[in-house]
Amino acid sequence: MTIKWLLLTLLCWPLLLWQGKRVRKLALRLPEAAGRRSGMLGSGESLRLLICGDSAAAGVGIEQQQQAFAGQLVELLAKQYQVNWQLAAKTGLDSIGLNNLLHQLYAHSNAVYRLDVVVVSIGVNDVTARRSTAEFQQQIRALLTRLATDFTDPFVLFSPIPPMQHFTALPSPLNSWLGLKARMLNQAMAAELQHWPKAQIVNSEIALTADLLAADGFHPSVKGSGIWAQLLAEAIVSKT
Repeated sequence: MTIKWLLLTLLCWPLLLWQGKRVRKLALRLPEAAGRRSGMLGSGESLRLLICGDSAAAGVGIEQQQQAFAGQLVELLAKQYQVNWQLAAKTGLDSIGLNNLLHQLYAHSNAVYRLDVVVVSIGVNDVTARRSTAEFQQQIRALLTRLATDFTDPFVLFSPIPPMQHFTALPSPLNSWLGLKARMLNQAMAAELQHWPKAQIVNSEIALTADLLAADGFHPSVKGSGIWAQLLAEAIVSKT
């Protein structure tokens, strides 16, 4: 896979560079979903949940958080748990940015924050930044170390970087190039998670089709977010 990506880079670099600049210039810029980013919902056994990550987790391309991934996930879990939840996500975050965000949000005291489950959506911006697999793996390790030491060692569920070759906003061969890079970083993530018994990637065999993408062809739609939320809800129930 790495050889394929390197060959494509060597053969098509001027075109890839031009396409990348053009996509950035013409991309439809959509806001993050409006609405609450924390709260309590449901009844039953307590579940303390943190959802964190990038623009997909922040609900870009969807009007309200209730319709976005976080809102749909909390609603599903609230059928079985009393969910005390928080969303910490921001457009443009890569793995370094996520580590910095969590430090900013939770480093103001020496308290150990109590969490049962953390859901992580990260990596697309690491792909577009051409982050090396070694550096990405190092940032995943740093994130897991922080969660294990400062957050009462919760279960950590990662969504894999989506197959970017199917993003309708991306032309060919840029989509294939980014898709290969996404697979490389997913492999690096999986390699790191082998050392963490309470962390896993929640993979899906569902094909990424146009109806699962928002109007920008880059972020999940309401329907896509619902499928995503269902996968994570099932994984959470199996862990708790």
